[in-house]
Amino acid sequence: MALTALAIKSAKSRAKPYKLADSDGLYLLVTPSGGRCWRMNYRHLGKQKTLAFGTWPDTSLADARERRDAARKVLGRGDDPAEQIKLERIAATVAASNSFKAVADEWLTKAEKEGRSAVTMKKLRWLLDFINESIGKRPIAAISAQELLIMLRKMEGKGKYETAKRLRSTCSQVFRYAIATARAERDVAADLRGALIAPKPVHRAAITGPKEAGGLLRAVEAFEGHPNTKAALRLMPHVFVRPGELRHAEWSDFDFDKALWTIPPHKTKMRRAHTVPLSHQALAILETIEHDAEYSRFLFPSLRSVDRPMSENTINAALRRMGFAQDEMTGHGFRAMAATLLNEMGLWHPDAIERQLAHCDNNAVRRAYARGEYWDERVKMMQHWSDHLDFLRDGAKVLKGKFGKARRRL
Repeated sequence: MALTALAIKSAKSRAKPYKLADSDGLYLLVTPSGGRCWRMNYRHLGKQKTLAFGTWPDTSLADARERRDAARKVLGRGDDPAEQIKLERIAATVAASNSFKAVADEWLTKAEKEGRSAVTMKKLRWLLDFINESIGKRPIAAISAQELLIMLRKMEGKGKYETAKRLRSTCSQVFRYAIATARAERDVAADLRGALIAPKPVHRAAITGPKEAGGLLRAVEAFEGHPNTKAALRLMPHVFVRPGELRHAEWSDFDFDKALWTIPPHKTKMRRAHTVPLSHQALAILETIEHDAEYSRFLFPSLRSVDRPMSENTINAALRRMGFAQDEMTGHGFRAMAATLLNEMGLWHPDAIERQLAHCDNNAVRRAYARGEYWDERVKMMQHWSDHLDFLRDGAKVLKGKFGKARRRL
C-alpha cells in the first residue's frame, strides 16, 4: 500500500529504525531520534544498492517519488543511478568552479600574455568588474542571455550606453574563450546584439580647420610651461602619433642618421612596430630637448622620476592652460588634425595617410603591400606636412635644422 502524507506525519519514533514502504523500492526510514529519511532499494548488475533522496519534510512525498521515477529510468537504460548522481555532483562542482569570474580571469591572463597594453588591460579589468559584482560567481555555462541583459540594462539606466556596449563585447570574448576551453556551449552575449541602446558616436575633440590650426601652433610656440612639455607639444603635430607613444618615446627608438623613429610593438596600440619619418623640423625640435640618454632613457621623463615618462595628463593640461577647452582640443586631436588636412590636400594616397596614422589593415597581405608601396610617399608627405605646419603658423617659413648635437647624445 502506497504511503500517504497523513501516515508520514503520524509515524512515531521507535527504539530501532524502521521502514514505511511506498512502492517500486521507495520507503521512508524513521530513526529513533525522529528523523525521516527517504531511501530507495534497487539491484544493479546483481548487487543490492540503496539511494538517499533527502529527508522529510524538506523533500516531500511527491519529490521523493519524482526522484524514484528518474532513478528507474536510469536503471531502464542499464545504468546505475548512484553513479549517475555522482557524475551529476561532479559536473555541478566543476561548473561551480568554472564561474564567470574564474574564466574571465583566465582570459585576461591570456590577453596580457598576448601583448595587450597595460592601458588596455586596465580598461578590460575595469569593465569586467561591473559584471563580476553581479554574476561573477555564477557558473558561466548556466548564465542566460536574459540574465546578462538585466545587468547591462542597469548600466544603461545610469546613462552609460557606451560602457554597456563595450561590456557586452568584452563578455562575448569571455564566453567564446569558455567555449574554446569546454566550459560553455554558446556565447549568450552574441544573442544581445541589437538589444542595447546604440550610443551616439563621440569623437575626440580636435582642431581641423587651417586657420584654427595656425592659431594652435602659435599658442604652442608661446607656451611658457616646462621646456620638456613645450618640446612635446611642438613635436606632436609633426609626428601625430598617439599621445601614449609620444610619452613613452625613448632615445634608443631613434635613428637620427636615417631620420627615423621606430616605435616598438609593445608601445603601439596594434602591437606592431610603427616607423615615423622625421622631417627637418621634427629633428630640430628633438635637438632642443634638454635631457639625454645619460639622464633618462625617456625623451620626456616625469618630473618626479627620470625612470618614468611624463604623465598622461601633461599634454592635455598644457592645452587647457593655453586656453583650449576639453571639447575643443586634446593630445589625440593632433592625429585628427593631420588626417583631415592631409586628406584635404589631395596630394597623398589615402592608404599612405592611414599607414602613417598606424591604422592597421585587417588583411595581412594588403597590410604588407601597403607598407612597402607607400613608404617613399610617406617620407615625402611627412616633410611636406611639417612645411605646411610652418606655413599655417607663420607663413611658409621653413626650418632647415641640422641634427648633430642630439646624435652625439646617444
